[in-house]
Amino acid sequence: MSHDSTATPDGAARKLSGRRRKEIVAVLLFSGGPIFESSIPLSVFGVDRQDAGVPRYRLLVAAGEEGPLRTTGGLELSAPFGLEAVSRAGTVVVPAWRSITAPPPQEALDALRRAHEEGARIVGLCTGAFVLAAAGLLDGRPATTHWMYAPTLAKRYPSVHVDPRELFVDDGDVLTSAGTAAGIDLCLHIVRTDHGNEAAGALARRLVVPPRRTGGQERYLDRSLPEEIGADPLAEVVAWALEHLHEQFDVETLAARAYMSRRTFDRRFRSLTGSAPLQWLITQRVLQAQRLLETSDYSVDEVAGRCGFRSPVALRGHFRRQLGSSPAAYRAAYRARRPGSDRPGDTDGTPVPTVQPVPQDTAQVPLQTRRTATALGTAASLTADHGKHVPELYATSRPGLPGQRSAP
Repeated sequence: MSHDSTATPDGAARKLSGRRRKEIVAVLLFSGGPIFESSIPLSVFGVDRQDAGVPRYRLLVAAGEEGPLRTTGGLELSAPFGLEAVSRAGTVVVPAWRSITAPPPQEALDALRRAHEEGARIVGLCTGAFVLAAAGLLDGRPATTHWMYAPTLAKRYPSVHVDPRELFVDDGDVLTSAGTAAGIDLCLHIVRTDHGNEAAGALARRLVVPPRRTGGQERYLDRSLPEEIGADPLAEVVAWALEHLHEQFDVETLAARAYMSRRTFDRRFRSLTGSAPLQWLITQRVLQAQRLLETSDYSVDEVAGRCGFRSPVALRGHFRRQLGSSPAAYRAAYRARRPGSDRPGDTDGTPVPTVQPVPQDTAQVPLQTRRTATALGTAASLTADHGKHVPELYATSRPGLPGQRSAP
């Protein structure tokens, strides 16, 4: 992705302050955080695996507020360090935050800002992105988080370019990931960036996870309406759009149904969901295409028509852009995972009912894409709440990886 970060005016990585050490990783924990996300960086950076060829990091576990820190399952944690540990780290990881609506402690935000100013790499896993956003470190930058929370992140912090399609986003000295397991993907990416593919591969084998996952979060998105817009008049228009994806209509049609001008509709849609209506509509059509490819024998051309695309070429372009494969390859891979069934089915082999044909009209829908400076909408907008070692500097340009978006 091409992106000019306003967080670093000269567009270059910051040099690490002399009092910080690049091999030191500080993990900032808060009370109320989920134990799984919190444990990911502890396992990746805190276990000595030099016997397996994984370079060693020095881990500092820091409390971002007064303890004891209570986590999921009623556990209480006692971190060995406080915020002073953040002042020594070359990488600071915020694995989670307890609430997507509550403000983080000001002292922790100040510590993150200072660390960033002194060249530290700042990482937010899952809802940890909300802490980075509250500190102003994501302003003008691309970022991601769990797809379910992406609309809230975009709405609360409109200057952040939220992309809920990605497993993780590397913007040089600030990195964010989607939920839960995507935190492992990002931590492996950090190891790969610091020490190369061989070290990251060795670590992945130890963790028994893929060294690189393909795809993004699209496969996990749903189409439910969020409570926050359920009572809004716009929700009726959105519900209509979801029920008529097989028809060819455009954003102007939705604006007319809402009795708004296109400009007013765009502004209202963004304010409620944090996404651009055109991109949201395209993503919904791609999601519908996924379902038809999984649950029917329609040809790709027929799928394109039944999802409101004006041509199979348009479907293929948007499908590959969002999912990283062609519709035919996606269907083949989906069915290959179910070798015991001639038709797509659930993991237990139970066939899925075939999707019935739906009527189509002949209206045209303009599906040309364009770059926007705002969050890219997905179905999450309508849900509930290789790395060569770079001495001293963290590179701002790295080869793209599956499921990952990086700055140029």
